[in-house]
Amino acid sequence: MTQPAWLARAVFYQIYPQSFYDANGDGIGDLAGIEAKLDYLADLGVNALWINPCFVSPFKDAGYDVADHDSIAPRYGTHADFVRLLAQAHRRGMRICLDLVAGHTSDQHPWFVESQRSAANDFTQRYIWTNNPWVRRDEELDFISGTSDRSGAYATNFFAHQPALNYGFGQPTRSYQQDVDAPGPSATRAALRQTMKYWLDLGVDGFRVDLAGSLVKRDPEHFGVRRLWREIRAWLDANYQDRVLISEWGNPEIAIDAGFHVDFMQHVGVPGYDALMLGPDSFPKRRELPYFDSRGNGDFRRFWRSFEFQQRRVAGRGLISLPSSNHDFVRPRHQRDFDDLKVLYAFLFTWPQLPCLYYGDEIGMRYVEGLTSKEGGYERTGSRTPMQWDDSALAGFSTDPGATPYLPIDPQNDRPTVAAQRADRNSLWHHVERLIYLRVTESDLAPDASLTLLTENSGYPLVYRRGGSLIVALNPGLDTHTLELPPLGDAAAVLAQRCQVMHGPTGWRLRIGARGYGVFTVS
Repeated sequence: MTQPAWLARAVFYQIYPQSFYDANGDGIGDLAGIEAKLDYLADLGVNALWINPCFVSPFKDAGYDVADHDSIAPRYGTHADFVRLLAQAHRRGMRICLDLVAGHTSDQHPWFVESQRSAANDFTQRYIWTNNPWVRRDEELDFISGTSDRSGAYATNFFAHQPALNYGFGQPTRSYQQDVDAPGPSATRAALRQTMKYWLDLGVDGFRVDLAGSLVKRDPEHFGVRRLWREIRAWLDANYQDRVLISEWGNPEIAIDAGFHVDFMQHVGVPGYDALMLGPDSFPKRRELPYFDSRGNGDFRRFWRSFEFQQRRVAGRGLISLPSSNHDFVRPRHQRDFDDLKVLYAFLFTWPQLPCLYYGDEIGMRYVEGLTSKEGGYERTGSRTPMQWDDSALAGFSTDPGATPYLPIDPQNDRPTVAAQRADRNSLWHHVERLIYLRVTESDLAPDASLTLLTENSGYPLVYRRGGSLIVALNPGLDTHTLELPPLGDAAAVLAQRCQVMHGPTGWRLRIGARGYGVFTVS
């Protein structure tokens, strides 16, 4: 299976649409707001967008409870707004991927309304139902009953209002559990493909698939779900060759084998990634100190063992992505300052992976603590607050300064803004802009360019070579280090902060200060 050529230079930017920019003044971000900020995104340098669910929904789970897969939610705009956004993005050479919620729907979806009926119909087996209403739990599945006169209970995927779609069971053991090729699961697969076709025919460039590995139940070796996605991938390659599938699986080895182009090696479910970014004060809770922490007590080897294992298994077949954060996790600014983030981002944009920047992380937006849950956000709500564009009312989030925003703005007086950081050449925004430019234009930073670690031990400092001509040095800690390295060629600094190379008779002497970083070309 081949990769679309554009992925090699892609830098993704995740947009949580309700929190990005409110163009109509109702306090909720919208598609017209995204369109209005496309030039901003082009200036930053990103060239691919992942938009969180923007479909019709009761919004009990921020849009991950879809009630109509083929219609834009009115709060975000119209079908015409989406078509215009897509055209304007493509005119700027920017790709758009939508969030595909494949494993469940809202309980208000027309499919589920029909599935609840006591009389058999075309949707009776679209969801997972037991044969009696008294089941509450069966192995890994939770069930809800009493919502209709159908004599059974339905399985949920996440919240109670999200019934699980029926893709079958890899190892059926109960009378209600159907084989993956039974009529019900077959019809669900056909409906999934039809939904994808609808948006692909409009011109979308692919999908990020929510909970991609969970569709087939009781499938311990992932045989059933891998077969499902391989069939989808073969169909995609035959009909939409330059489109991509990005999975929320958290296990690249399996996800890429299943046919995905990209898998997020994210904070939960992947041994070692928590050792990179998440610390004890973050959610999800972790006991270990992360490597990117100024205390300097982390250990890069924990992440390296996991990454290197996965990278060897997907090399040449797919890509790993390490997101800066997303709507489900604490932002990287949490318990860090801008100097910390500059070192972290120097890593993310020079490491052999597909970068994905969560909106607002480019200016170091904070995780806002203590917010009341909104639309099922709970502790995640503080990572979903409105984008901070300027110092005006509502931080420039809405065209109506008197609007009530979807979520409260960061209340602190020193909250970072796009306007202030774009005016400061030493800001985090400009640091990210330079890194993105380097990532997009330098072939030695492509995901498939070679990586050689030049340091060992815990990784303070961390030095590595990318391709044949780039050396990267990082020091998240507060200690200054002087490192003797073999001859690596004549060095020229591309980006450097508190980091310098001196040439001696036996090789390099690299000196890197507290929270220093350096990217050097060698010849």
